[in-house]
Amino acid sequence: MDADKQLELAFGLIGGLGIFLLGMKYLSEGIQAIAGSSLRRMIAAVTDNRLMAVGVGTCVTTLIQSSSITTVMVVGFVNSGIMTLTQAIGVIMGANIGTTITGWIIAIKIGKYGLPLLGSAAIVYLFSRGDRYRNWATVVMGLGMVFFGLQLMSDACKIIKDTPNFEDWFSVFSADTYLGVLGCAFAGCVLTMLVQSSSATLGITITLAQQGVIPFETAAALVMGENIGTTITAYLATLGATTNARRAAYFHIIFNLLGALWITALFQPYLFLLNKYGPQLIDARIASAHSIFNVANTILFLPFVPLFTRILETWIPSRGFREQPRLTDLDIRMLETPLLAVEQSRNELIKMAESCEKMLVWTDQIRRSSEPEDALVQKLKQREKILDRMQDEISRFVTDLLAGSVPHAVAEECRCQLELANEYESVSDYIRNICRFHQKLGQEQLAFTESQLGELHDVHQQVSEYLARINEAVRTSNREVAEQTKNLKRAIGQALKDSRKRHLSELAETSTQPQVTVAFLNTLNAYGRVRDHIADVAETIPGVR
Repeated sequence: MDADKQLELAFGLIGGLGIFLLGMKYLSEGIQAIAGSSLRRMIAAVTDNRLMAVGVGTCVTTLIQSSSITTVMVVGFVNSGIMTLTQAIGVIMGANIGTTITGWIIAIKIGKYGLPLLGSAAIVYLFSRGDRYRNWATVVMGLGMVFFGLQLMSDACKIIKDTPNFEDWFSVFSADTYLGVLGCAFAGCVLTMLVQSSSATLGITITLAQQGVIPFETAAALVMGENIGTTITAYLATLGATTNARRAAYFHIIFNLLGALWITALFQPYLFLLNKYGPQLIDARIASAHSIFNVANTILFLPFVPLFTRILETWIPSRGFREQPRLTDLDIRMLETPLLAVEQSRNELIKMAESCEKMLVWTDQIRRSSEPEDALVQKLKQREKILDRMQDEISRFVTDLLAGSVPHAVAEECRCQLELANEYESVSDYIRNICRFHQKLGQEQLAFTESQLGELHDVHQQVSEYLARINEAVRTSNREVAEQTKNLKRAIGQALKDSRKRHLSELAETSTQPQVTVAFLNTLNAYGRVRDHIADVAETIPGVR
């Protein structure tokens, strides 16, 4: 092969592969933006039911067009405790099935239309204003780039076919013996590890087979290796992760490795069935080989999910300490999937909301106790510090998320979440102040009167009810709660006003220590500030779009 042909081959393969990978990225991001709420509902629907988990894994991967993204996402959820190991195993099995859709997309013979698709979609993307049209344009643009990239690689591979010496080199990869099958699978595995995309290596495989550079048998063996190679992405995602997250990634490796071993052992009967009953076109036959391989694996290993869970728990024992150096379960791996990352940060906000409720309960217990509650006071102080740090971690995570390319709806929800984190942290500060006022009185051997305690308790109950109702609205994304609770908000304000007026009028008639008056009024003011921040939460609740 002369130098010009070598350059033409290299440029065609590299350029085509780059455009293909970029197209897959745009395709994935566009579909995620369009199907955002559906993705979130599917992830929330994952249960310990194995079939349900497999179905969710299949659907999510079909939508985002990347088993690597799905498995990294699963590792992130397991790492943060949102998903159990059993659930993760089912989703990973389903992800292997979902990724086979890519092969069928590649098998569609519309390569020559790739460039017109890309150009027309790019025009819509550049000149449309609405997010909906831009998201659909991103999907079509991604498809166009995928097909155009394949066309470039296909044209480049014609050079290989026209050059006998180069074609002879490819004949080394022959799957006519068992060792040959293993060698081809190993080659596919290594190539996928290097490219970090089984879709890309599948596209290369189909392109080589279409041009007659490699036979179908070799392509089928390469596909099995590509399934093993794609597990490297999930493994890399477990570096620094929890034990359960590492177990999930190791299952992905074991599952694909065992599947490849039993298929290679029965490779000739497997090929016979594909050749006899599979599609006639070689690209569709390769896509069907990919699908059958993953579906058969899932059917075979699905009954043994509990066994795999026990083996992994025995093989990789838990550590005897908290494994995460951070207070929140936010995982930067999730930033690659903004619609699911924002769901993870939302879960952390719900934890902040629940912590504020607990702090109010502890405050009432401390004030109503006849004995000093030093342990409970320290617990409340520690929880307030924890919420400070949680706010910092959530803010950093959401800010990093906003720094990337995210849909408008996600960006809006991120801004709401930043406000919510700030509001809940402020609520915890004022609850801590309420406790501090009570402590200061105790240190001076003073106390509130029975009537003052009764009034504070009534206000406390109303504020607690208000917070509980708003927190429930945050969990359910009920944006109407501000209107629904306006009477309760008004009642708290009136109760605070009446208590202040009553206390000030009683000062002329009774002898009250100045410190008690200051503590009482300051406590009422703190409850008022808690109410105001809760009301701000109600006005800020983001809805699921």
